[in-house]
Amino acid sequence: MIRNRPVDAEGQPFPTLYWLTCPEAVAAVSRLESDGWIKRLSHRAEVDPDFRIALRRAHEEYANERERLHPGAKAWGGVGGAARGVKCLHAHYAYHLAGGADPVGAWVAERLEEHGPIHYEKPGRRVAAIDLGTNSIRLLVARFPESEAELQELARDMVITRIGQDVDRTGRIAPDALRRTLVVLQRYCRRARALGAERIHLAATSAVRDASNRDELARAVRRLTGEPMEILAGEAEARLSFLGATRGLERPAPQLVLDIGGGSTEFAIGDGVPTAAVSAQIGSVRLTERYVHTDPPAYDELERLDLAITSVLHQVEDRIPVHDASTLVAVAGTATTVQAIAMGLPEYDPDVLHRSVLSRADAERVFRLLADMTTEERRQIPVMVPGREDVIPAGAAILVSVMQRWGFTEAMVSETDILDGIAYSIASG
Repeated sequence: MIRNRPVDAEGQPFPTLYWLTCPEAVAAVSRLESDGWIKRLSHRAEVDPDFRIALRRAHEEYANERERLHPGAKAWGGVGGAARGVKCLHAHYAYHLAGGADPVGAWVAERLEEHGPIHYEKPGRRVAAIDLGTNSIRLLVARFPESEAELQELARDMVITRIGQDVDRTGRIAPDALRRTLVVLQRYCRRARALGAERIHLAATSAVRDASNRDELARAVRRLTGEPMEILAGEAEARLSFLGATRGLERPAPQLVLDIGGGSTEFAIGDGVPTAAVSAQIGSVRLTERYVHTDPPAYDELERLDLAITSVLHQVEDRIPVHDASTLVAVAGTATTVQAIAMGLPEYDPDVLHRSVLSRADAERVFRLLADMTTEERRQIPVMVPGREDVIPAGAAILVSVMQRWGFTEAMVSETDILDGIAYSIASG
């Protein structure tokens, strides 16, 4: 199953957000359609109120997701472009695999299971890793073949829910932030199970570490994933980022991994394995909430921001040998977005970005550009993920400060990071 853009190459509405691609599954679902199940399920939606309500909600959530990816696209309809009823079993089943609470897709899955689980045909252990950061919640469903040590990605997703909203100021998770996060977590868990994950493990980082009222979140995580929530210490977070970012990387060592998060920034150095790691209390959300109060940021706000970052980087130097590093590897959304802007990409493309090289000159140029823009102007950048536009100047400031202070003329940008490290960790556990 793949996720399409809400518009085609000509900018016209594309009705099917999730598209079923497995040939065996397509053939099996086609047989159900040939047997008349579209008509029968449509009739069920007319006479069964519970089924009807669940189907209507599925169409609404599908339209909402399309809207999140492309403002204005909600009006184009729900599953497969339909506003109601059953249009295409393939589209409903694809939405089920994507984690949608779709009663038709779930029914199709049950019918296919009766004849053997099509999407489990390749051997190997399947796990789902969820990284709950200050700004975003991310999912990786991976298969670990029995004869190979490297993971094979089955699904990867990221949604900005900002559970760290105001945590730096209040020390508590805001009710709206918790609600936003749990809605996405429910969908992630449905997707992981639809893809055959044996385990679903969530690791939380800076904002949850700092929040005094995380019990409600912990209870919801256990209920939805079946496992207790893991709250990573800062150093453990840094080491997992190193593991995910450098696996298979052929670049001069020691390598310094820089993971700019919403609430904290992690640093880890090593050769194959991290030999030193530290977590610092600077992140794009935390610094924005503390120092940026005008739009665009005022010059004095940027100066205070720079002083705060420099002070922390001085402390990092005292704890790990950053000047010994031969290669800087930058991970997470700030670095990848800065690189996407620097490359002038018309849309975010992780395959193009992964292990590309960002020059310091380009990082400085993009930072100046972002700092001079309003939040609305940043929102219009094609590669800007909704929810990052207000905090990326602070994140880019961290990236530029690291490169300038420690003498890096370039950074390798990695799409693999702590999320991959969590997956490797639970697969070996």
